[in-house]
Amino acid sequence: MTKGPFMQKSLLALAVAVAIPNALAADNDGELEHIQILSHYDKLRTEAGSATLLSEEQLEKYEYDDIHRILASVPGVNIREEDGYGLRPNIGFRGVTPERSKKITILEDGVLIGPSPYSAPAAYYFPVTTRMTAVEVFKGPAAIKYGPQTVAGTLNLITRQVPEFTEGGIDIAAGSDGYQKAHGYFGSVVNNVGFLLEGVNLQADGFKELDGGGNTGFNKNDLLAKFNYKMRMGEFDHTFALKLSYADEESDETYLGLTDSDFASTPYRRYAASQDALMETEHQQVMFSHYLESEDVRVTTRVYRNDYERAWRKLNGLTNNSGSLSAILANPEQYADEYAVITGQQDSILAGRNSIFLTMGTNDREYYSQGVQVDASFKFNLFDLQHKLSAGVRYHEDEIERKHFEQTYAMTSGSVANTGQDKVFTTLDTESTDAWSVYLENQITVNALTLGVGVRGELMDMHYQNNKDAQDWQAKTTRIWLPGLSGFYKLSDESGLLFGVHQGFVPSSPAQADDIKLEKSVNYEFGGRFNDGVTQFELVSFYNDYSNLKESCSQSNCGINAQIDQEFNGGEVDVYGVEAQFSQRYPLSLDLEIPYSLVYTYTKSEFQHALRSEFAQWGEVKKGDELPYLPNHQATFNIGLAAQNWQLSMAVKYISSMPEAAGVSWADADAGISVDIPLAGKDVPSNITVDLSASYELGDYGRVYAKVDNLLDETEVVSRRPYGARPGKPRQFSLGYKYQF
Repeated sequence: MTKGPFMQKSLLALAVAVAIPNALAADNDGELEHIQILSHYDKLRTEAGSATLLSEEQLEKYEYDDIHRILASVPGVNIREEDGYGLRPNIGFRGVTPERSKKITILEDGVLIGPSPYSAPAAYYFPVTTRMTAVEVFKGPAAIKYGPQTVAGTLNLITRQVPEFTEGGIDIAAGSDGYQKAHGYFGSVVNNVGFLLEGVNLQADGFKELDGGGNTGFNKNDLLAKFNYKMRMGEFDHTFALKLSYADEESDETYLGLTDSDFASTPYRRYAASQDALMETEHQQVMFSHYLESEDVRVTTRVYRNDYERAWRKLNGLTNNSGSLSAILANPEQYADEYAVITGQQDSILAGRNSIFLTMGTNDREYYSQGVQVDASFKFNLFDLQHKLSAGVRYHEDEIERKHFEQTYAMTSGSVANTGQDKVFTTLDTESTDAWSVYLENQITVNALTLGVGVRGELMDMHYQNNKDAQDWQAKTTRIWLPGLSGFYKLSDESGLLFGVHQGFVPSSPAQADDIKLEKSVNYEFGGRFNDGVTQFELVSFYNDYSNLKESCSQSNCGINAQIDQEFNGGEVDVYGVEAQFSQRYPLSLDLEIPYSLVYTYTKSEFQHALRSEFAQWGEVKKGDELPYLPNHQATFNIGLAAQNWQLSMAVKYISSMPEAAGVSWADADAGISVDIPLAGKDVPSNITVDLSASYELGDYGRVYAKVDNLLDETEVVSRRPYGARPGKPRQFSLGYKYQF
């Protein structure tokens, strides 16, 4: 793979660089991994824009491994569940498609962590959340410093810091469906050199019952090593840091779901045709950081490299081309023979009829991303006004190389086996991007008003090469500047108003033709905060005005082989809503209290004109139709009972129903076009999920905890994409023990 003149451009970037996003609480500014620190519970946050911090204490309350469940406590987050464990999350903010989290910017320790954030942003790799000590979410103008996806917002996952003193811990747990967790870390400082070593293993046998027997679970490993050296030169404190990480996964996962009737009778069944499904992944990261700090100046430099490889073998279709898997599972009576082969009730070789074999596709891909990023902030007074200037520059390269192939398998007596025929390569191509990103924002404080004015620039050179045909290639250049304005007006020491407007943008992939427009929107928000040290309340309204909404067909969301990796224009769309969050702690006695909180999101979407699209989630759309997989109402209520040595917590999450498709099937006889939308008119039903957790402190001997996910054992369809109905995770019990020193 061609890596490009990385070192030359890295040195140039270092020479011209500035910027770290502004930290909001001075006492926490020195934390290298955070990109923005939110102030303590008893302080009114005065930053403009919507920002949420989930601390280590909050993450430990439920001991979640699934980022979907973690983000249920953040307003404005919309999610499409898939495998029940959150192995490949689908996360959106403020109504953007949640598909593979491709329209939010995902960072780990302030650095892009997606396999190929510009060229192929679908996040098939996602860090293990078990080893995170905090999660930060930024939406609206608060996310203008982070890109390339700027319509929705940014998710920053924060790993454990190198300790100041000797520190370590273990966390082991076991539960139903073969669930096991083993997590340990140790860190110390030797001769001014600090280090941290951490490792996690997560595994489960899976909760689905595979026809013919077999595992439906996963096994994940994640290793982390950090080193740092601190010194002081003159008025500046310096921290030099090195981060090394490795992760791998084997999961027996498939895209194949069930017919609605089979789901109603046996929701956790998996058809025999998915017996050979397997995802294998491997990820490595190397990052070097330098942090410089004085009283008024902070500069962070990061040089990073990520490599990711994956191969996912799964059912793509059937050899007789009678219908797509979506159509077969939506209409099993119409495709009786095909359904019988998929379920193992009938062999592939049919006497007196055309045989039906299974087409198993392995999507083999290699990614890399690398770059240098320098961020800085400066505090100063000018014209009797307080200024906080934040600026930054990043040079980034990424690439995806696809080597997709298909093989023919036969169903015989309920078992699947390779027929031994040669591989047929379906996709051999490379997409790559070289990108410069810059931002500049000045926050000016005038009495009670803090006003932020900023701009972000994304300067991208993209390349596509069909490796089957040397003549099939293209290069394109995009230069875009994205302004933003935000503000916070402090009404009192306990309350204030926030407002903002900014330009949002999502790039198109290098392979797309010129008629695929960039996704662009103008995003507005207005709201207020209250915090008196006992009660916290925030209410924010938002309105995203898309001049063009863009969507892409992938294996996970439409499954139409002829359209894989193709993008579609959706035109003008409005998305608007309200986000609310409220929390209190009610004391019952000196050592007993009831903490409780409520997070609520209302979201409404509307196409602004009629549309005929070949995209499988749109079809023929009328003006006013809503976007798929976007619930109007979401709410999470947390309540607990906390004493000095023990606590009990319960989370109740509600999601209203949401459409599987925006429009309906259509045809144009003159143009010879026929578009089938098998899921038109179907909804993902509303659901309520209750999670329960409890813990007890053993003093010097650690802590024991127990939890139950999906306490009521609710069984609902969470998605019918791409092939049939799939359930969420059933009731799962687990018991764990933690010890820290």
